[in-house]
Amino acid sequence: MNRRLTLVSSVAGAALVALDGTVLTVAQPSLQRSLGASYAEVQWTSTAYLVAVASLLVFAGRLGDRYGHPRVFALGMLGFGAASAGIALAPDIGWVIGLRVAQGVFGALLQPATLGMLRSAYPPDRLAAPLAVRTGAIGLAAALGPLLGGALVSGPGWRAVFLLGVVPALVLGTAALVDRAPARGDRVPSGPALDLPGALLLALTLGCLVHSLVASGAVTAAGLGVAALAGVAFVRHERRTADPLLPPGVIGSPPITAALAVLVATSAALSGTLFVETYVLQRDLGLDPLQSALRGVPLAVMMVAAAPWCPVLLRKVGSRWTVGAATALLALGGLLLSRATGTLALACGFALLGAGFGTVMVAATHVVVRRAEATAAGVAGGLQQTALNIGPVLGVAAATALMGAGPSVALCVLAAVAAMAVPLTRLLPGRDVASLTRSAEGGVLDGDHAPR
Repeated sequence: MNRRLTLVSSVAGAALVALDGTVLTVAQPSLQRSLGASYAEVQWTSTAYLVAVASLLVFAGRLGDRYGHPRVFALGMLGFGAASAGIALAPDIGWVIGLRVAQGVFGALLQPATLGMLRSAYPPDRLAAPLAVRTGAIGLAAALGPLLGGALVSGPGWRAVFLLGVVPALVLGTAALVDRAPARGDRVPSGPALDLPGALLLALTLGCLVHSLVASGAVTAAGLGVAALAGVAFVRHERRTADPLLPPGVIGSPPITAALAVLVATSAALSGTLFVETYVLQRDLGLDPLQSALRGVPLAVMMVAAAPWCPVLLRKVGSRWTVGAATALLALGGLLLSRATGTLALACGFALLGAGFGTVMVAATHVVVRRAEATAAGVAGGLQQTALNIGPVLGVAAATALMGAGPSVALCVLAAVAAMAVPLTRLLPGRDVASLTRSAEGGVLDGDHAPR
């Protein structure tokens, strides 16, 4: 794919998934009434998608590494669009849940490919800018989602929500199939074999983990037990197999591991904080849903605004200081919200959350994708997406458990989760972009002076 189409496809694919998640939340009450579904059944429209997508992200990334990211992206977009159209026509809740599983499978295919295509199309020292555009689009989609969803549900009805992304998905998927100009890292015909046993064990581990966290009671305990056993079996298998699903150069890299951990912690803190604040705004402060949504606008604005500044920060001070400061900023926003009741204080708290998370998203993702070899870019992208799927589930589960102690306590604990990730940023590289130089032998040296 040519570079311009690659950027458009990557940004649109990521934004489409973000938009789908936010508009569904608005549509669920209307969907429940229309189809006569129970609350548990409606919850499964979200749970089924989460389990499917979280289980398959890493394996989908490996498929892109082996067979080409544009090809896997095209399959994911076309399937995602078709599943969305199917949900809009679904006759009952069973069909909706089944098609949400399919949507999760195709979403898992396209998400790592959006990062893998960028890694293949752009030189490592020019990745920060397209990643910033991608993050800004995600923030904008997340902000517009509730507004678009509310307008569509109030007008044509909940089915129109699922038609929103059908045409863009089909157009971009078809374009990716037609434009097959080879890009660096696009095909790896002689790459490692697909580790199917490892993929199954990892899918079982992550699927059970996500399901147990959104469930309750005995289901949670059983799910965590199965996830732990499958996780141990996966680690043993990966150590013994000749072609592991997770290449040692990716999972064994301290900067990549640290960046993934920061993404889990910050996304958990952000999602848990937003969950708690929804109750604070509507239950404690007596605001209606629209008024509550307006209080949160500074978060989306600052997330979009922070993204284009991140490449500048990376050039000036490097990943270590950029991610560390942004993580601390997010923690500070959570602490401020734990005491905030007035409009100005709430706006400042949400703005700090948005600025912090928007910066972390770009900078930490830049570390994960850039430090991985082009032949493992899909796996790296899959791990990044997995972190951003597991983190929010953990955050909401923690927030739910802490709400009994009071919203202020819950918000302080979530802020502490983000703060505890700050020391991890010491493992991140220094001035990644600014200090790129050519060695005497013609190799490229990064900010730590280690040859890539």
